[in-house]
Amino acid sequence: MLVDPVRSRGVFPPGDGLTGNAEPVMNPRDRIEQVLDTIRPALRSDGGDVELIDFDAEDGIVYVRLMGACGSCPISVLTLKQGIERRIVGVVPEVRAVSAL
Repeated sequence: MLVDPVRSRGVFPPGDGLTGNAEPVMNPRDRIEQVLDTIRPALRSDGGDVELIDFDAEDGIVYVRLMGACGSCPISVLTLKQGIERRIVGVVPEVRAVSAL
């Protein structure tokens, strides 16, 4: 049995894509929100949060706002690049980078 590496990450709804019973594929913005939803509990546990502002599909740039404790944290750049960006880019191939506003 072959395993689809994208579907095995739980990003797309179930469906085989062959019988016509497959559910529609999520758009990039929805997939980005889904990834952010997996990150938010950790940020909130430290008094912070992240908000998706925009996704520039042409450039592949995601714009987010770090809020609460994350907005003034001295390691927020590390959180943004090594945490948020790494997770989003790993799941949403259309994304090249994440930038905080």
